[in-house]
Amino acid sequence: MPSLGLPVPVLFACAAVAAADARTPDYRFDGTMPREVLESYLSRSITMMDLCTGRKDAGDDLRMLRALGAKFAGRTLYLWGGESDLPRKLAAARTVAAQAHEADPELILQAGIFEIVTTQVGSLAVPDWLFAAFGAPAEDRNFRYAAMLFDGGRYHNHWRQGASVPDMSKLETRMWFTFLARQYIDAGMEAIHFGQVALVGAADRDFAGWRDVLGRVRAHASRHARRHVVLCDAHTPCGGPRFENRLLFDFHSFPLRIREVAGTPQEGMLEMGYLDSLFGRSRGGITPSGWECASLPYLVEFDNWGSSGKGGQGGRPYWTWGYDEICWFAHQPEAYRNAWLRYAWRWVREHDVNGFLQMPGSRCLADPVDGLRWYEANTRSPACPNGFGQEETIRAIWAEDR
Repeated sequence: MPSLGLPVPVLFACAAVAAADARTPDYRFDGTMPREVLESYLSRSITMMDLCTGRKDAGDDLRMLRALGAKFAGRTLYLWGGESDLPRKLAAARTVAAQAHEADPELILQAGIFEIVTTQVGSLAVPDWLFAAFGAPAEDRNFRYAAMLFDGGRYHNHWRQGASVPDMSKLETRMWFTFLARQYIDAGMEAIHFGQVALVGAADRDFAGWRDVLGRVRAHASRHARRHVVLCDAHTPCGGPRFENRLLFDFHSFPLRIREVAGTPQEGMLEMGYLDSLFGRSRGGITPSGWECASLPYLVEFDNWGSSGKGGQGGRPYWTWGYDEICWFAHQPEAYRNAWLRYAWRWVREHDVNGFLQMPGSRCLADPVDGLRWYEANTRSPACPNGFGQEETIRAIWAEDR
């Protein structure tokens, strides 16, 4: 069990708030998003994985979001394979999104389109409007898995048999991504996370495919999104893609990259320049909303990617004591989780004014905690008996930041 006397969280004891943080949040936008509004949203961002997919009743999660004053809920709707389940998820999303926006019309719900496509995509029909959008003659057919894949077997079955990385240079991939994004926007989503942009774009010269898809997605949002804009982001290990000084994304995002504290089992810290962490490296340029920056605002999150099979053991790069980031966090004692959130929030704001910590609200656990396969920040109650108890700490951090 880690102590709370570690050298790292000493920083969170400093209660002074930087002058740059002393601002009144502004959540007003329509058609474009000024930098101050974007930063207001990023400063109240929380991961709420599967909020809108129908995984469980959303009642207590919606209560928590309202109580926290959350304004950006990440990863609420997505596919990780299982494409045949899309119609059910979209139906659930429309219901939950309507409830969420009735409670708080300012809340942004984020969907995800990730670096995976499976053979199940063949169960979904290509609509006529999609053929028309790409200037292709209409056909009576479903999406074609094989037509989305890289040439030469590259990244085929990368995730498992029948689950591969799609190639953004392929027309079928661009049609698939455009189709998903439009479905998500029409269901009430105002942000889309596009996963590992460099992996999907490994054969996409000058980001031509990505620019095509993002242009189509934004054009649809300008006519059909709730406030006529969709915020697009992706994991950007190289600092963020741009073309001729124009940034592809509205903000960047990346895992925290939590470093083990040597000699102190289970303790973690943040560090500038550790591995491929984004701190101090988010590239600038002209944003899709038209304003220019030297460094684009970004989120850092408690990422999930699986189990190493070595949980609790140190010395494995990219893993924190053998866990992915959310599993490491969830395996810590409650008091340490609360203290570490305060430390991480302040550390990010003090080391890069462009960075914001995305709070952990709901996320899957590849390494279960006492049999639980899902982390939930909610305060424990009959409505959420397995809550991990960070709700009040998040509320307090944001209240102090205000």
